[in-house]
Amino acid sequence: MDEMFLSIGKYRVTDLPLVPPIIVAMVNGADQIRRKYDFGSLKSVLCGGAPFSREVIEGFVEKYPTVDILLGYGLTESTGIGASTDSLEESRRYGTAGLLSPNFEAKIVDPDSGEALPVNRTGELWLRGPTITKGYFSNAEATASTLDSAGWLRTGDLCYIDEDGFIFVVDRLKELIKYKGYQVIIEISAYFSFSIGILCGGNVPPAELEALFLTYHEFSSLFPDRVVGQYPMAYVVQKNGSNLSESAVMDFLAIQVAPYKRIRRVSFIASVPKNASGKILRKDLIKLAISKL
Repeated sequence: MDEMFLSIGKYRVTDLPLVPPIIVAMVNGADQIRRKYDFGSLKSVLCGGAPFSREVIEGFVEKYPTVDILLGYGLTESTGIGASTDSLEESRRYGTAGLLSPNFEAKIVDPDSGEALPVNRTGELWLRGPTITKGYFSNAEATASTLDSAGWLRTGDLCYIDEDGFIFVVDRLKELIKYKGYQVIIEISAYFSFSIGILCGGNVPPAELEALFLTYHEFSSLFPDRVVGQYPMAYVVQKNGSNLSESAVMDFLAIQVAPYKRIRRVSFIASVPKNASGKILRKDLIKLAISKL
């Protein structure tokens, strides 16, 4: 990050696209960063890849009051940004990815029935527009499963759209934890967010449990079980010198959530696998859990 931060002052950068871990690092290390680097030219940062908690957004605003933090949503298949916030006021709709980009259409679709859903109902986000991909090279099967005959792109993201048109990303469609008939969407990250939702009978707002695990390094994945389907499971990276126990992690969450959302197993690991943009590679954690069966 040193070279990037030095370049902001050297080249008088005004607008900067960033990934979530860098935003969080800027908040956590703000005092040292502001002493060392010149951010006088910087007017805004645009970040996507994961929703931010209130704590991160307000922390950034407090530490960098002259820089607007803008949020966005997009996919490779949409060829760029599909939604974004245009002001700090819009970004303060905590958890939002912003308003739909011009020339795009969007709808929320029930993954089971294929029916379009009304506002504030969670389902799969479908997008359509002139920049949507025509398909995957030499992969007709993947193309057919992602694009319908009318040109709609199935994003694979569980979202809802509020009454003002703001899009909120809840989680990935394929990352549901099924426990005793309940479908629980869980993502906990000490870096920026904890999102949880309940399908089949109601929804929990994505920010309901944000920051519950800010004292823990990471939480993600699931553990399969023959009786209940899948157990929610925690993967935790301990801080140096920590003597955190499995029971302490489970007890911490148990007193704050419904019984079916509680984690049933904890595993301590050295690091959590992530991609280049900072997203947790939960498929790798699932493979790790299954390998321990």
